Order: sequence, then C-alpha cells, then structure tokens
Amino acid sequence: MKSWNFDIYDGPKLGFGLMRLPRVDGTNSFRSTTPIDIEQVKRMVDLFVAAGGRYFDTAFVYTGSEEAAKAALCDRYPRDSYYLATKLNASAWACQNAEEAKSELKTSLERTGAGYFDFYLLHGIDASNYKRYEDYGLWDYAQEMKREGLLRHVGFSFHDSPELLDRLLTEHPETEFVQLQINYSDWDDPGVRSQGVYDVATRHGKPVIVMEPVKGGILASPPEKAARIFHETDPQASPASWAVRFAASLPNVMVVLSGMSNEEQVNDNLSAMKGFQSLSEREKDTVTRAHEALRSVDMIPCTGCHYCTSGCPVEMHIPEIFSVMNNYKTYGDLQRAVEDYAWRPGGPKASACVGCGQCESACPQHLQIVSLLRSVAETFEK
Repeated sequence: MKSWNFDIYDGPKLGFGLMRLPRVDGTNSFRSTTPIDIEQVKRMVDLFVAAGGRYFDTAFVYTGSEEAAKAALCDRYPRDSYYLATKLNASAWACQNAEEAKSELKTSLERTGAGYFDFYLLHGIDASNYKRYEDYGLWDYAQEMKREGLLRHVGFSFHDSPELLDRLLTEHPETEFVQLQINYSDWDDPGVRSQGVYDVATRHGKPVIVMEPVKGGILASPPEKAARIFHETDPQASPASWAVRFAASLPNVMVVLSGMSNEEQVNDNLSAMKGFQSLSEREKDTVTRAHEALRSVDMIPCTGCHYCTSGCPVEMHIPEIFSVMNNYKTYGDLQRAVEDYAWRPGGPKASACVGCGQCESACPQHLQIVSLLRSVAETFEK
C-alpha cells in the first residue's frame, strides 16, 4: 500500500473502519448489544497491520467498538505504531446536555486505553444538529483537549449540503480535516452531493477522510449488469474494490475508511489497495458505465448505519427491512423477497410504522423513511 504525503498523516490511504465489526451471532450492526467476536477482530487487525495498515476509526456511539479497539489493537500494539480516531456525538439521541457530550471523551479514553486520540471528530454534523455543537461549546472544548495533549488533530464528520459545509469551515478554520460520504454512486446524487462537499473541503484546504466508499455494502453487491461491467474490465477485481479505488483516486483524499466485518473483507480491501495506483482513464470509464447501470435500478440508498432505529417507538429494524426491499429491486424475485421479509428483518413489519418521523430527522441520507416503509408494506404485506 502506497503512502501519501499529508501534513497530519503519513500512513497508507486505506483505513480500517470499526463500525460494522462481526458479532458472535453473525450480525454486524453497530447498534447491536450482542457481543463482538473479539477473536475474529484480532485476526482482522493482525491482517491489516501486517500489510502496513495504520489508521483505525471508531466512535463513542458504536456499541462495543471502542472496547474492541482496546482488546484487538491498543492492548496488543505499541501506541506509536497506529493512528486511532474516535468521535463525539451531540445528537439528541446520544446526549442531553453539554456535560454529557463532553464526558464522551473521558469514556472513550477509558474504553480504549489509548491515552490520546490521533484524530478526534465532532460526529455526524448536519442541518438538524449543528447548532447543538455550537450551543454546547464543543468546538472550543475539542481545541482545549488538544492543548492538553489528549487529542492530536481535530475535525468533524459531515452529512449535509456543500453550502452548510462551506459555512462551517469558514466559521471554524481551526478544523484540520473533514470526513465525508464519498462513493461513485453518490458523486452526482442530488441528495448526498458527494462531489459538491468534496470540492468545498478542497477549496478550504482541508484533507478528506472518506466514509461509506462502498455505501454500506450496496456497492459490494451491485445489480448483475453493473457487476458484469466491472468483471469484463478486470475479472479478478471485486465490485467493492472498484468502489474503494474510486474514492482513493481523488487527490485530496487522505484516508478511505472501509467498515470491515470479516477477514475476507479485510483481505479484499488489502488486495485492492496493494501497490495502489489511481484509476486509469479506461477504469474511470468502467466506473461511469457501472454507475449508469446501477442508476437504472431504483434502489433505496440506505447505508445500514442504524441511526434511524434509536428512539423508534415500535423498535422497527428499518435498515434490515430496506435491505430485503433492495434485494427484491435488484433480482426481481417477489416470492423469495416475501419469504425473506417474513423473518429476516426481525421486529415489527413496515406497516407498524406510526409516522412519527424521528427516523427521518436522524437519517444521514435524508431518506423519506415513512413513505418508503409504506411502499414496503404495500409490496410485501398484500
């Protein structure tokens, strides 16, 4: 893996996202209370480090992730051999006041045993919550903790418009980096506007850390005609590797985070980024054609982050429901989809939605979840 020259980071471009770690029951939701499979995570970390990987990303709100980082990474490797990032979340579902928000850093330090964090992020900022970070004084708090030596570099992760990003970077020039959702599917998407936010960060001179390069796994298993386009160009490369390389080829991208859930995914990502070279013109054309094929399928652009499920009054497993719907949209097998819907998501069915809208206010993708759930119910609950 090739190293790139950025003032605040000198490691390889591939980062290990610790959000979707494997659970002992075979799932990988960051909201799950099922224990993480620590022994498997240790093997995954060892594979990553042995290949030269150094950047690891976790968060206060990823259930069990910071503790897994301690067991698999911090307790087993010298502190100066890796970079560790975590995040402070001030959304209403994560904390209720400034004191609770600020206490997250102490908890994260205790959970990881890291001593300090190389990269610290104000987490998931968008139009619905950015004022909470201001009102709670968290921008100044992060800088104070940096002066105390608990943080090396401070930035934020962001899910909103180029206009809001421009405003935040103008008001907070002390920001050292930004974490953005970037992938070839969202590059020109009018809702996500990946290219727009990337261009804003670049104009402000802020290095970009990429999240969701495979869009929550959607781009790892694209519809057949999109997968065929990739296969015809390079039969050995997985669709996921194309997605990671697209993001990594952008010149102002410092790190591409891949949320890895098993050893196979670690090996696939390492293979894709070994001896990394930016996409050639022919490869860029391949991605463009695959993107056009993907757009012909009306997929629900859910990344499976589960932010929508916190506070749901009926405890609906919304991302799992949307996954079944996307499988139906991709493969067109209604009977199979209805069978999957009957048991795979677990919890209440889509028709149980009460329309309160709390899920929509929490969704980083700004999806019209209530309307989408009605459509699911009409399709599978006839």
